[in-house]
Amino acid sequence: MVETKKSFCRFCHAFCAIEVDIEDNKVVEIRGDKSDPIYGGYTCIKGRHLPEQHNHADRLRSSLKRMPDGSFKPISSEQALDEIAEKLRGIIDEHGPRAVASYNGTYAFCNGVTLSVSRAWHAGIKSPSYYTSVTIDQPAKAIAASRHGTWMGGGQNFETADVAMLIGNNPVVSMFGGIPPFNPWKRLRDAQQRGLKLIVIDPRESDVAKRADLYLQVKPGEDPTLLAGIIRVMFHEGLVDGDFLAGNAAHVEELQKAVDNFSLDYVEERTGVPAVLVERAARMFAEAQRGVASSGTGANMSPHPNLTEHFVNTLNTLCGRYLREGEVVPNPGVVSPERPFMAQANPPNPAWGKGEPSRVRGLGEVFGEMPTAALSDEIITPGEGRVRALISVGGNPVGAWPDQLKTIEAMKHLDLNVSIDIKMSQTAKMADYVIAPKLSLERPDLTVLTDSWYPEPYAHYTPAMVEAEDDVIEEWEFFWGIAHRLGSELNLPGGPLPMDKKPTTDQVLDVVAAKSRIPLDQIREADGGAIFSGEVVRVDAKTPGTDVRLDVAPADLVEEIGEIRAQPIVSGAGYLPGEDFSHRLISRRMREFYNSSGRDISGLTARDGGTNPAFMNSRDGAEFGIEDGEIIEIESSRATILGVAAFSDDVPSGVISMAHSWGDVPEKDQDVRSIGGSTNRLVNNEEAYDPITGMARQSAIPVNIRPAKKPVSSG
Repeated sequence: MVETKKSFCRFCHAFCAIEVDIEDNKVVEIRGDKSDPIYGGYTCIKGRHLPEQHNHADRLRSSLKRMPDGSFKPISSEQALDEIAEKLRGIIDEHGPRAVASYNGTYAFCNGVTLSVSRAWHAGIKSPSYYTSVTIDQPAKAIAASRHGTWMGGGQNFETADVAMLIGNNPVVSMFGGIPPFNPWKRLRDAQQRGLKLIVIDPRESDVAKRADLYLQVKPGEDPTLLAGIIRVMFHEGLVDGDFLAGNAAHVEELQKAVDNFSLDYVEERTGVPAVLVERAARMFAEAQRGVASSGTGANMSPHPNLTEHFVNTLNTLCGRYLREGEVVPNPGVVSPERPFMAQANPPNPAWGKGEPSRVRGLGEVFGEMPTAALSDEIITPGEGRVRALISVGGNPVGAWPDQLKTIEAMKHLDLNVSIDIKMSQTAKMADYVIAPKLSLERPDLTVLTDSWYPEPYAHYTPAMVEAEDDVIEEWEFFWGIAHRLGSELNLPGGPLPMDKKPTTDQVLDVVAAKSRIPLDQIREADGGAIFSGEVVRVDAKTPGTDVRLDVAPADLVEEIGEIRAQPIVSGAGYLPGEDFSHRLISRRMREFYNSSGRDISGLTARDGGTNPAFMNSRDGAEFGIEDGEIIEIESSRATILGVAAFSDDVPSGVISMAHSWGDVPEKDQDVRSIGGSTNRLVNNEEAYDPITGMARQSAIPVNIRPAKKPVSSG
């Protein structure tokens, strides 16, 4: 008999409310929950294939241990934890706790407790070597916010905006940034029907760009130049909110001076965006009563991401796009702790230069994490403090880290390599132990990650939908089990976890949400997701006598603006004189996949046959002798990969557009039609990297393209 229960999807971070059909303890069908007050029945194609993910023949249902001959044999999870803890104890005793690192990847963020417990585990063993995918994706968001400062009252949001500017993000596919990821197509359509004007800045005419009122097709990597030009127009035409700036912003004159030589003619020549469109974008954004600017992966993975993100914050500040005294806070949070909302700045507090320094390239901690872009070097570089043990949690370093060739070398240098993964990914194949985890519908969970994203105070608690029948454990159970064996503690923000007896997941959630604004027991009482309105929260007045300000032009960013302006304008795809490349490769998202997740699900691979096409303009195909669907070589200064050409005229000439986190190790390249190509292999993590985060250039990569030199198998 089929039983239907309410839950939320965790294939990606959008956390769509779903109804789950269950028969004989198996997930048989997923659909959107039409009764949910936020999602209203929306799900994407990935979520609707959760049953195949849970029931997949290749899913790991027991942990594995590498044998001396390189093969893997099943091992019980308890035995695996015993052996791993023993090896970690030996490494810590001989080399110190810094030698033990963990990397929390994409799926660690789709779990309400994993990040809290893994961070607490590092604190318990006194290891600073805590890494996540944030520092290889969009660390510039936190860096820019910490350098610019934030507004304690919160910002204006998409739901009430008259204008929205999206820079390098495609939220109707990525489910992140600018448009709330809760049925984004409908939210965009409804907003435009009520009068919202949408401005999109992107090298390719993305899905959301096709719906824009104004589309600016910028050359890859030139977002800072274009934004500087837009800001200059706003100053020259008096489009800034002078009253707000006078009372709440610092270094406004310095910003105006820094962008003053980004003339319209210069910006047009360098970015490829006609001057008239630059002017129109500035006016459309600034003249609206309410609005919001945001950016995404495309801009953040390109050169100068911190400056791009700072300009995004600055656009909002120049127009005073913040909630003022007396305005209602639309979402004061549900799972998050209660906090004050005030009509004043939270002053800049740089999120770097603190904590443990990295051993490579002068890098250090950023917002309490070590920079993942340098982790391969931390493993390879000899000397005291070298990382010797790595625990990968819900991530796939060989597929995701920049500079795949160095990543593969790093995996071979480890004394202990542990991968917690649902399948034998590229990284798992190189691990010493592979821990089989429970999947999302086999565990309780809470919408911790998305608490501040919702336009209203919404939260969703879900119990487990089915009981896991195999020897699989949750990620937090792994860390608790290791801590228990090592005799270390797990202190979460809500208090310590008991270490004498293993708690349940619900008990861990109780601790994680111990300081939530709405008690977790009240959230649990709802059948599915719910809005917890309660008392209306309004923005309080500014503290009398305070003069805290947002910083729109920190000295180091003014210097960076000058460096960009001093660069020569280079024709072609190079960034500096002498770079001889025909194209720039930009990143993109694919609707059916969440980074490397979903590539083994037949219902998701049907459209592109399991590859990440190299989308290119048909005119380039004719010029370079490439046919649609042909295997091509893509060459950077670091490496050459294979790709499958796919003509798409929403990509401009001189640009290749590919999704990242695909492919396999170089020996598998001949199977490109079925596994895709690894764009991360094209990256040199010591070239054009950000000096704060170490993040390498992973979009707008200069490349050459040509037909493959020799026949390639069809896979």
